[in-house]
Parts: sequence; C-alpha cells; structure tokens
Amino acid sequence: MSAIANEMDVLQMLEQLGIESENNGASTGGKWFKTRGAKIESISPVDGKLIASVNSATEADYEAIVLKAQEAYVQWKAIPAPKRGEIVRQLAEKIRFYKEPLGRLVSYEMGKSLQEGLGEVQEMIDICDFAVGLSRQLYGLTMHSERPGHRMYEQYHPMGIVGIISAFNFPVAVWNWNTALAWVCGDVCIWKPSEKTPLTAIACQQITKEVFDANDVPEGVSCLVIGGAEIGKLMAEDARIPLISATGSTRMGKSVGAAVGARLGRSLLELGGNNAIIIAPTADLKMVVPGAVFGAVGTAGQRCTSTRRLIVHETIYDKVKEALVKAYGQLRIGDPLDQNNHVGPLIDSDAVANYLDAIEKAKAEGGKIVVEGGVLSGAGYESGCYVKPAIIEAENHFNIVQHETFAPILYIMKYSGGLENAIRFQNNVPQGLSSAIMTNDLKEAEAFLSNAGSDCGIANVNIGTSGAEIGGAFGGEKETGGGRESGSDAWKVYMRRQTNTINYSDSLPLAQGIKFDL
Repeated sequence: MSAIANEMDVLQMLEQLGIESENNGASTGGKWFKTRGAKIESISPVDGKLIASVNSATEADYEAIVLKAQEAYVQWKAIPAPKRGEIVRQLAEKIRFYKEPLGRLVSYEMGKSLQEGLGEVQEMIDICDFAVGLSRQLYGLTMHSERPGHRMYEQYHPMGIVGIISAFNFPVAVWNWNTALAWVCGDVCIWKPSEKTPLTAIACQQITKEVFDANDVPEGVSCLVIGGAEIGKLMAEDARIPLISATGSTRMGKSVGAAVGARLGRSLLELGGNNAIIIAPTADLKMVVPGAVFGAVGTAGQRCTSTRRLIVHETIYDKVKEALVKAYGQLRIGDPLDQNNHVGPLIDSDAVANYLDAIEKAKAEGGKIVVEGGVLSGAGYESGCYVKPAIIEAENHFNIVQHETFAPILYIMKYSGGLENAIRFQNNVPQGLSSAIMTNDLKEAEAFLSNAGSDCGIANVNIGTSGAEIGGAFGGEKETGGGRESGSDAWKVYMRRQTNTINYSDSLPLAQGIKFDL
C-alpha cells in the first residue's frame, strides 16, 4: 500500500512540514519575503498532481538576502566553532524528529523510492553528526622555521557567504552536505534549490528555523532563494559570494565555473557521471547482480553515481547477461511510496523524452536491445513519467555511450584479455565520478585502485558505483568538476588558509639567508 494513500495524507504531510498551498520563495531564516516572481508549480511525478506552488524570488529579493547574509556573517563567525557545532547537533535531532514526513515529501516531490527518500534524510543526519565532531577539529599545522627564534603555523578561517546550487535528484542531502560543514566552519549560506523540487527546500528551511530561533542564531545564516537559472546566474557572478557549490549537469557546471572563475572566486563543482562496473572473470555473480541492478535502476537512474556501463569479460559475458535479464524481469515499477516497488518515475516529461531519445540514438549507432525500454501507461502510471529500465549491448565509443543520460539505461559491453583493457574502456569517457570492479583476484583489485587504474574520484571493489558514505570525500575528476564534498578533509574548501610566522627573537633575520644591512 502506498505510504501516501490519498489527498488528505498529502495535506497532513505538508502541514507538518510548514508548507502551504501557495508559498513564498525567499527567506533569511528569520522571516519569509513576500515574493512576487514567476509562479513555480510543483507537480509530483508519482501521480501527476499539483502538490503546491511557490512564488519565485526576484532580483530585489536576492539583493536583500545577500545584504542580510553579510550582516549575519559578522556575528556568526565570532561564535566559537564548538558552539556552532552544538547548534548543528540540535539540527540533527530536529531532522530525526521530521525524518518520516520529510522523507515522504522527498519521495513524493522527486519520485525516488520511499526507502531512498528516508535514506537521503538519514544522510542529512549523518553529515550533521560528522560536522559536530569536526567543530572541535578544524586543525592547522605547525612547521619549523629556518630562522632562529621564529615559529610558523597555519590556521583556517571562514570565507563568508557560501552559495549552494543544488539539483533535483538529491533535493535535501546535498544542501546539508554543504551547510553542516559551512556552518561549523563559520560561514553563512544562501541556497538556490532546483525549481523542480522547491517544496523540500521550504521544508528544510522551516526545520532549520525552529532550531536557529531557539538558539538566537542571527537572521541570515541560513538563506533560501527559489527561482530559475536567473538566480543561479546572479549568484555565480556575485563577488560577495566567495564560494559557489554547484551540483548538476556538466553543461551547467561549465557555465557556473566560467562565471565564478571570471571574478576569481572559488567553485565546488559536482557534475555528471558516466560510471562503469568492470566484471572480471572471478567475480561472484551473487554480488554482481544486485550491485549492477541497483546501480542502474535505483532512483530510476537519476543519480550522478548511477551505473551507466557494465564492462564484462568475454568468458562470463553470456552468464552475466542472462542473470541481468532475469533480474530485470523481476523489477516492479510503480508508486515509489509503495515499498513493494523497486523503480519509481523520472522527474518529468523532459526526462522521459531524453530517455527515449537516448535509446533511439543507441540503436542508430548499432546498439542491440537486451531488455526493451518504453513508457508505461494506464492505471498507476497517469503522470506519464514511468519508464521501463532498459539494457542495451553497445560499444564504449558510441557517441551516446560517451554522454550521461539521466535515466535507467544500462549499456553492456565485452572486454577481452587482461584487466588493462577493461580499465581503458572504463577511463575512456569525459566524466570521472564513480567506478567499481567485481573481482576475487587481489592483484586485479589492487591494480584497479592504483595510479594506473580507475581515473575516477570514487573507485570501489566488490560494491557498486552508488551508495557513498558520509565519512569519505565525495566527488570526481574530468568533466565531473573536481569538487569534493562531505567527509574526510572536504571542510577545507569552505575556509581560507592562512600561514602565520611569529618572530620572538631580538633580531630580524630574513628568509633564505638574505642580508639587508642598513
């Protein structure tokens, strides 16, 4: 049975999260602006129904928010980092309280399965927990000076305003990956969510407001600006925002990166993926099938880490293909809030059109259909956004294979000879986000992870390409943008590094032994 069974359930969920039938699209955390921009209607891909609408922000709204964020930064950065961490700890507790309704809203507005929606909210909780510990560990280094009576060290300071541009496929987690770290680092944040998922953003702002109000956090530490590309352009070109974190397509990232670079700002880019799993001869099929299938069809193929390509050794190719066909035959496609289903809808009709176009292009280049795709219709599929996951035999050099299609299309191909041939296929695409190998050969596993192996930011052994944990830095190379978010030392991108030298002697020796006698 669907977790949202009727219209009353939807209304109750929205009321619990502070969402009305018509909403304003700009907030400084302390208050909502009466916005008068173009109306954005949030249509659920689950059933095609209007959930609620948002009046987008105008340029004037944006300007007011930036000024308020600048004011808040002066106060926020003066609060000790562990105290900022305590506020983030409280936010984690509040998110735990709202986990079920927020997870359901993520699923209903975006279309991912309920378990994935709840899992995304859990990521928010996890990054907050990580940030709390980090608030007492913003370490610098101490170095030995070549000059007697001198001490050298480095420290990190907050940067100011962090602009966050997020995508529809992870409408809440990616925002919190950035904010939790930025806030403990002493930064303030302005968020432009995807106009395809504005309601989840409003819910996050309302939840954050409860915690911030209880702790007298300055208005402007958590800002929200809902709008289209024009708002993103304002942010990218605004020299008052030293860091822009942008998640989305490579095309979008190139535009943002160019605008930010032109003003010598910093950008953290998390862009497209074209992720592959190499299936070596020793691979265990009991691990290959669930890893490949979930990687390819999870979130209806709308993850940047979704598995796009399977590179299978010729000796086991037929066996792997047969197992995949059998597994795909068991997939249940339908309402993602019904936990019996595996695959939900694509985000909208444009995504469906891109999916169909990719299949036709693959066939035109010589691809052979292994599992046929298509759009589903009839009862339960009224939104027109439900499609069948497809498998296509293809060659790595096909033009369509070289590009990312945000849909459940899996390209399967053979390799022969040694692992180096598979790695060559794996790396021979413009993107470099996630990668994996299925093997029980230790030498192959180590070779895949060596500097002669995968060129991606993420490289896994005996797990799939999706499902990153908070503790590791997340991001990729090449056209994926080179950014790193979440764990490890990704916090450093939100801060500016400063090297300090202290002379505690009675003389002024110069570096490199230079003499300057007066």
